[in-house]
Amino acid sequence: MQIHVYDTYVKAKDGHTMHFDVFTAVKDDQKAVEYAKQWLTSIGEGDAVITSKECSFCHSQSAPANVMDEINQNGFYIYKMEGC
Repeated sequence: MQIHVYDTYVKAKDGHTMHFDVFTAVKDDQKAVEYAKQWLTSIGEGDAVITSKECSFCHSQSAPANVMDEINQNGFYIYKMEGC
């Protein structure tokens, strides 16, 4: 199964940039932004500005079983990169 990757850059409360990917089963820009907001809220960064400008579709790819399990359970998976 292919998952869709949304490349995301958000400014944190302290001013540093957080770079992460939102992985989803459905290619839906608005859903990806909603998922990013959910995750940001869960880590105390709920006030971060996030729109389709900060969270944009990048590509589709296959995913390992643990990522698929989380997507099936929660609708999304966050792949943390820089500043997370």
